[in-house]
Amino acid sequence: MNGEYINAEFLGLIALEAGKAVLEIYEGDFSTEQKADASPITVADTTAHAILSSRLQKRYPHIPILSEEGEAVDFDIRRHWRQFWLIDPLDGTREFVHRNGEFTINIALIEEGQPVMGVVYVPVLDLLYIGDRNVGCRREFRGIKTMLQLDVSEENAKLRVVHSRSHISDSLRAFLGRLPEHSAISRGSSLKFCAVAAGEADLYPRLGPTWEWDTAAGQAVLEAAGGTVVDMNGNPLRYNKEDLHNPAFLAASNRQLLQRIGLI
Repeated sequence: MNGEYINAEFLGLIALEAGKAVLEIYEGDFSTEQKADASPITVADTTAHAILSSRLQKRYPHIPILSEEGEAVDFDIRRHWRQFWLIDPLDGTREFVHRNGEFTINIALIEEGQPVMGVVYVPVLDLLYIGDRNVGCRREFRGIKTMLQLDVSEENAKLRVVHSRSHISDSLRAFLGRLPEHSAISRGSSLKFCAVAAGEADLYPRLGPTWEWDTAAGQAVLEAAGGTVVDMNGNPLRYNKEDLHNPAFLAASNRQLLQRIGLI
């Protein structure tokens, strides 16, 4: 970390600033366009990107930034990065467009291919999650701060599974059908990671495609709370790959749970 202390509180503050700007757009009229991959984009995405990237560049000018809404960076350059910011200025644009409130602002610090710090902010709820590998995880709801620390679930406890609100595929339905008896809830954006981090769910399986910026902050939050995120072979997700797509993965309250139900 170049001998510099990275302040997670600062990340929370700029996430709140971006969230305030996003809410002003959310509460008014806005148009939706499509990116090259057919995913939606609004002025809220680009506004949040501008705020976050400018604040990070000013505070930590030597740390590069990779953002969903920023310019692509060639792997020949990225491969030399040992530390960088990975941001999703508005995770859950579909939720934003549908006005269900389940969109988030995500900022993660990646070091040596792993998310070590992250914040997830839910503007509609004024709900902030801050995860720091060296400190732990906490949730702030309208100024009330709560530390989050996951415990190993009891073997006889009924499994609670959280899945995507917007991406329920046939493969996910088949996967859920193979699980032990369970209850299921749906959440948008990185709120699925946060549901596990907060002890509201035990497992978040993601079989469909995601990008690294979709998962980094949520993974940082969950792992800071004591949870785990692995691919289907039980290996940790890696970041700053040549191909920025993630493999299918499992996010869980603990590794023992995944082993107990035979997923790894």
